[in-house]
Amino acid sequence: MAGVSRRLVTAAAATAVLGSLLAAAPASAAPSIDWKPCADAPGVDCGTVTVPIDWAHPDRGTASIALARRKATDPQARIGSVLMDPGGPGGPGAGEVKGGWSLSPEITKRFDTVGFDPRGVGDSTQIKCGLDEVIADHPEVPRNQAEFDQLAAYNRKLGDSCNKLSGPLGQFGDTVSVARDMDAIRAALGEKKLTYYGVSYGTLMGQQYAELFPDKVRALVLDSNMDHSQVTAFEFLNSETQSVQAEFGEFVAWCGRTPGCALHGRDVSKLTRDLQDKAARGELKDPQSGEAVTPLSLAGIFQGSFYGPSWDRLASVLKSFADGTPPAASAQLKEDIPVNNVFQSVFCDDWKLPVHNYAELEAYRRTAAALAPDVKVNSLGWQAVTGCIGWPNKASNPQHPLQVHGAPPLLMLSSKYDPATPYAWSQAAARQSGSTLLTYDGWGHGAYGKNSQCVIKATDDYLISGKLPPRGTHCAAVEPGTPEARVAGPKPPAAIGF
Repeated sequence: MAGVSRRLVTAAAATAVLGSLLAAAPASAAPSIDWKPCADAPGVDCGTVTVPIDWAHPDRGTASIALARRKATDPQARIGSVLMDPGGPGGPGAGEVKGGWSLSPEITKRFDTVGFDPRGVGDSTQIKCGLDEVIADHPEVPRNQAEFDQLAAYNRKLGDSCNKLSGPLGQFGDTVSVARDMDAIRAALGEKKLTYYGVSYGTLMGQQYAELFPDKVRALVLDSNMDHSQVTAFEFLNSETQSVQAEFGEFVAWCGRTPGCALHGRDVSKLTRDLQDKAARGELKDPQSGEAVTPLSLAGIFQGSFYGPSWDRLASVLKSFADGTPPAASAQLKEDIPVNNVFQSVFCDDWKLPVHNYAELEAYRRTAAALAPDVKVNSLGWQAVTGCIGWPNKASNPQHPLQVHGAPPLLMLSSKYDPATPYAWSQAAARQSGSTLLTYDGWGHGAYGKNSQCVIKATDDYLISGKLPPRGTHCAAVEPGTPEARVAGPKPPAAIGF
């Protein structure tokens, strides 16, 4: 399982005030998109939009942005297009739409659903990094200053390879540039104003679009929000880790009330802490593969299992670790998260979270572990922070409080127990922007995809008519394993990173 969880962590990593903002002029008139049937997805159309790599200097080269479209199922009721992004950084929106990602039938009836692969990702012009640099051995959790320096050297060498192989694009993966690309897509679609659904890191794209182009907003749904106002690595890592610990508490409570849980009747917290201690001593082995399970590998198992959530599978895996017996095949964690190599090129351009030395990083780790005694650390948050140590490019789009002026009301969604984008982040983003926040009182990442008819209807009403739910609206949790949870709802995108 260590190999699986290591790849889960790697997938997340290998998937200002706006100081460098230009005047927020709309994208220049764009030609219509030359849609053609996708060769790899029946019933889906594929197209591209060409954008400048550097919006400040359009003469310095261009990038191609890949699009995939499913047409509205009722042309007579069609309202327009809804643009969608699944997050990441590195999530391929066009690829997800081709794979079946969709919103509810009420939306697909009235809108063309259009996914896009952000610059650097998927079928768009790619940010490419050297394979040898990507797979080079490096300490994920430094144990001393020498290993901290090794990690910095790894990141620096990897970043240099991305810059060399990708040219200027390697330094223009920032979300402000993506927001400008989105306006070019809007214009090419023939839409006067943008209708958008973004989840996770896709919310940062929507937030910054609203800042840049408030008069071009029709309706933006931002699901599981990033909070780009966090200033320090300490604040970022702690909020991330506490969100995973909070869902761990919910997992323990579920296991206690659910006879079908593989750990029902056992002290799940004590069992988990014992596993953490064994992993820290280098004594925890995956009974299936025999590989060592490191503390960060174990954290990655919690992280990946909490997205869905997949609590039943997590309980079986933890039981197998504790008992030393392989889990049932149905409980094994599947390697279904694609690896990409744009995470750092984007994240380290959007976030300035300096960590200066091993002592500082270790203090952050210990504080997070004290605040989250069961899960110890949020593996995604850790990888994000440590992935920028030594990164050669400076952040061109650093953190700032969200400032939206002149846009129509935005709708934000969040699960109360979200392991990747903490509920507090959506609360902060809504407060800063004056947006309406709809709370799903359940678990997992991406509230719209959790089979809550309350969340789906409120979101659909807003996308169709602009009608917002009352401020402070909460939607009841859908208990995992219940008939309601098994009802087929909108297919969410694959979970990769934020």
